[in-house]
Amino acid sequence: MSDKIEKAVGCFGEGFNCSQAVLSTYSGEFGLERETALRAAAGMGGGMGGLGEVCGAVTGGMMAIGLKHGHTEAKDKETKAKTYGCVRDYAGRFRARNGSILCRDLLGCDISTPEGLEQARQKGLFTERCPRFVRDAAEILEDVL
Repeated sequence: MSDKIEKAVGCFGEGFNCSQAVLSTYSGEFGLERETALRAAAGMGGGMGGLGEVCGAVTGGMMAIGLKHGHTEAKDKETKAKTYGCVRDYAGRFRARNGSILCRDLLGCDISTPEGLEQARQKGLFTERCPRFVRDAAEILEDVL
């Protein structure tokens, strides 16, 4: 097991969101400083700003894939296609493990509503389930990268 997987889970445990935990763990090896990665991923937690959409751990991994494989020339369609394929593979693997890539499905409640957010907090879902999603995202990322 990679130290980075444990680092990502530990980062989440410190209080950073799921997206920050994943992206900041991998960003340094691709030239992005940790602090910048934390800022870039800050709005992605809770399924994109608490909307309950794509899980932040998944989006953090997708951004890490982009740092490694992303195209930097607008006309580089081959690299773009390769990156998209890698992202789809990553998302598919996460979905196969967890049944979905959507935060609301993973948590079993819609945290974009006050009632759903309260339900998630009362049931301890962020501390009970989210560390596993961060771990899964990092484990899959280790293989994809």
